[in-house]
Parts: sequence; structure tokens; C-alpha cells
Amino acid sequence: MRARRFLTLTFAALAVPAAAATSAGAAVPHTVQPGETLWSIAAANNLYTPALAAFNGLSPDSQVVLGSTVQIPSEGEALGAVNAAPQTQSQPESAPAAPQSTSAPPPAGGYTVRPGDTLTGIAATAGVSPQALAAMNGLSADSQVISGTALKLPAGSPAASQPQPEPTAIPQGGPQPTPVHTNSSEIGQIASQNGVPGSLASAIAWQESGFNNGAVSSANARGVMQVMPGTWDWVQQNLASSQLNPASAQDNVRAGTLYLNQLLKDTGGDERTAIAAYYQGLGSVQQNGMLPETQRYVDNVMALRGRFGGP
Repeated sequence: MRARRFLTLTFAALAVPAAAATSAGAAVPHTVQPGETLWSIAAANNLYTPALAAFNGLSPDSQVVLGSTVQIPSEGEALGAVNAAPQTQSQPESAPAAPQSTSAPPPAGGYTVRPGDTLTGIAATAGVSPQALAAMNGLSADSQVISGTALKLPAGSPAASQPQPEPTAIPQGGPQPTPVHTNSSEIGQIASQNGVPGSLASAIAWQESGFNNGAVSSANARGVMQVMPGTWDWVQQNLASSQLNPASAQDNVRAGTLYLNQLLKDTGGDERTAIAAYYQGLGSVQQNGMLPETQRYVDNVMALRGRFGGP
């Protein structure tokens, strides 16, 4: 439910099946095709964005130009480039090598509160009621919004399309991000208990957070499954059979898969539409169809399923 800006300093073998996988030898040139990004090129070659960026002397957030050439390194060359690049933070040795790329598709409908903003004013710009906006973000309708916090807006709203600063704070309420990683086996087990294919849940979790429960997106989605506060409350009230622990990575997965199961029911079992609704919102998908970034998100998730035992 949206995620993500994390500096990846380590490597793992999990990624989208390679479209032009490299060998252990020298780098292979790749001509940028329509719709490709540095992230998608890296994923298609079993690499992580910072590794590919470092090898090509780019920032992980760089935009690649149609028709330009990107050098695709072998894993050894990419790892060498990462190790040689300046590092600004490190992961604890106990953390699994399950990082999320820094240039994944952006969250739909994220808005960072600016000085002078009010919940009513933001709702008016977004074209929704203050009550609906408050519920979406797990707030009360009379809440005071704090500059620097991140709110979720309906996809395609005018406020969501404005350039956004990085959020500096997140509102209180569940779910809470915690510095814990999980794995596909645990995710798959929880997903199957909630009627969701384990490979599908794992692919979404990897796409959303890299299995990192400490992830918080610019749209204020949180945890392994990037659950919005409003969605967390709705799942707790309508779908969960017991109290969910907002600090638990397992319950974050539980909430996300309960919600995904409901989306599968709402879409008649159409997995692609359910995945799109998880990212963009079911109402927006039904009203506007899949946005281009949503289509890329769905394609990425479907491709990742094979890495987690799916079709």
C-alpha cells in the first residue's frame, strides 16, 4: 500500500527474472527502451538499483533517457561498485539481505503537509470530504495536521500531483513501523491462513517494503505490507477476528493479507485488478482504470511471484 525510499547497501538474489541476465564476465550494454527506469532495468537483470547506479556512476534516483546506453554489470562487478561507492548508512549484520530499491514506482496519492495546511483545506483540494480524508489516514475529522507529516490522498487528486517534500514525521496510530524484517516463508504462511496465495503476498511485500517492517512511505503507508492507518483501522473493525498488534511485523502482514483477500473477493478473483486496487485504491481503479504507474506495479508484482514459488 505504497512505499519507499531506502538506500540499499547489500545485495540478494531475489529480483524479477532477468530479461537479459548478465554472466560472470564483463558488463553488457543495454539500450533504454520506452517506459523503462533505472529500477526496472536493475530488477530485470537480478540487480538492485543502487548497484546498477553505482556501476554506471549515477544516483539511484537518476532518470534514464530513452535510447541511451546503460552498462549491465555481472553480480561481482556490481557488488564491487557498491562497495566502492560512498556509504551513508549501514544495515545491522543480523538484518536479512532483503532491501528495497530506491526507485520503485512512487506511491499513489501521497501528500506531505505544508505550513498553513488544514485537513479541511487539503480535503477540498483533493476533492473529498474532510471526514473521508481523516478516515483514510486514521485521524478524526477535527484533527490538526502537522507540517511535515504524510497523508494518503485519492489517486489522481490535484494535491497529490504537486512536487512533495520528504515527510519529517508520521501521525500516531497503527500500524507502527518497527526495525524488524520478515521472510517469504512467514509471509506465505500468514497469507494462506487468510485465503491469499503465499507467492502473491510475498511478491507484494517485497515490492512494497523489501520485507522491512520499518518502512514508511511518503504516503504514510507503514510496515511490511505498507498498510495505511485508515486501512489498518478498517481491517481491524471489519475483517480481523482478534486484536492486531500495531508494532508486530506478523500482524502487519496479517492486516495486509486480510485486505488483499477482500480485494480479491471484490474483484471476482481477478488478481491483476486486486493488485492494482492494493496500490491505487479499488474505487480509483473502478473509476479511472489502472494508471500507468499502477500497470508497472502490477507487472512487477506478477513477475516477482515466480521468485516466491508462484506461477
